[in-house]
Formats: sequence, structure tokens, C-alpha cells
Amino acid sequence: MQHHIKNKIYHVEILPPKQDTEKLEADLELFANKYNRVLESGYCACITDNAMGHLSFQGTEMIEELGLEVRPEQVMIHLNTFHTKEDLHKILDTCKSLGIKYLLVISGDGSERLPKLRPSDIGVEGVVESVTSVELLKYIKEQYPDTFVLGVAFNPYEPPEHEFEKLERKLKAGASFIVTQPIIEKNKMVDELLEKHPDIPVIVEAWMSKKLYLLSDAVGYEIPQDTEYDPIETLKMLHKLYPGCGVYLALLGFKTQYHLLENTWL
Repeated sequence: MQHHIKNKIYHVEILPPKQDTEKLEADLELFANKYNRVLESGYCACITDNAMGHLSFQGTEMIEELGLEVRPEQVMIHLNTFHTKEDLHKILDTCKSLGIKYLLVISGDGSERLPKLRPSDIGVEGVVESVTSVELLKYIKEQYPDTFVLGVAFNPYEPPEHEFEKLERKLKAGASFIVTQPIIEKNKMVDELLEKHPDIPVIVEAWMSKKLYLLSDAVGYEIPQDTEYDPIETLKMLHKLYPGCGVYLALLGFKTQYHLLENTWL
């Protein structure tokens, strides 16, 4: 992951189509176009896993069904705890066979339509009441040794003591890089994170949508809706504030913003 930071490789979020889409063919074509564009640009395509609890197609099945190329340094799959054990292993086995090595392991957003891993599924029955990213990390590390490079999320909007304690458990379980929740300015907890773990690659997430209410919903942190916000200028600012970090682009506008990226990480 340090290779990504050193070579200024953006992590570009791509959402697979929802399973109840009424325009499947168009959505599949759009996904493929975005994916190929990211790879052709030399960036890393980061494919979400049922984002915001919406039942969607899996990144691995999208890549297989559409016959998309996998470049190991340019693909990252999000993986959360809302899967059956059978589906979890299907995703992991497919990643291994396709040569996908980067996984961002998160607890995830659930819904009534999504199953969830049980402690008994991964051998932690009686140890925890509910499976989180910590247990999932450890399980993947044990079941697929020397196969994946595992990353985790860091939420700078949570109480510091709680979030850093949780991060230590994630690192102990096998995480080797960190992706923050979106930030739109200098952040004290991110600063502390970099001080505490100077040798661990940190990817700060940039919010590329002008809809700040969506960011408030995503992180549970109220942002005044009259706040003036320019995503591209904020991205440039984050590069200046955190020159030693990588950057993950959330909700990037492929039509309106993508062409501007070549002039933002200088």
C-alpha cells in the first residue's frame, strides 16, 4: 500500500448495481466503463459491499460476469460481515483465484434483507455476541494465510478512546493499512492516528459529493447544510494537509470531476 501512496495512486470508489435495478444492462455497462477507466488511469478500483445496506451485486461476480481485467495492484474489494459463511468463502476464493489481494474489511451496514455471519460460523461462539470486522479479519488471516493484504476503517467521528482501542484490536487481528471515514478539513483524530502509527499506510477518504447531508448520514456527524463546499478544492487541501497519506475518493463524479484528477495530486 505504500507503493500506492508513493506513486500517487488514487483509490476510486465504484458501487456495483443494486440487485433490484430496473435497468440492469445499462448499469452493468456503466460499472464496466468506470472500472476500466480507473484501471486505464493507473488508479485503484475500490468496489463496495452492499453499501448503506442496499443489496447489490458483489464486486467479484461483476468482474467475473463482465470478463473484466484484474491488475493486482489496482483492485480493492470491500468485504463486510453481512454474508453467510458459504457466500463469504465464495467471495474470498474468487478473490484468490482472480489475483485480487487488497481487501478492506469492515463491519458494514446491515438491513433486514441481508444475512449476517454468526459467531459459530467463524469459530468465536461464546467469545463474542456479534461478529465485527475484528473477528472477520482474524478469520480471513487464519483461513487464507499469506494471501491477502487486509485493511480496516477508522472513524474520526467516534470518541477517541473507543476508536483507538478498536483500531488496536484490528491491527492485532491482521490489518496492515487504514482507510479513514471521509474528512473535509484537518482532523485532530487523524493527526493523532498518524502520530501513533507512523509506519502504517493511511488512506484519507475525500468526500467528492456536494451533498453534505449524505456525509452527515454516513458518519453520524452533523454538518451544517449551509456550509460552502467545493470537493475538488477540498481534495487539493487534503493533499497539502496530509502529504504522506493516500486518498480514497468517495462518490466521485465520473462525468464532472474525473478529468480534473490529473491536476490535483501534484
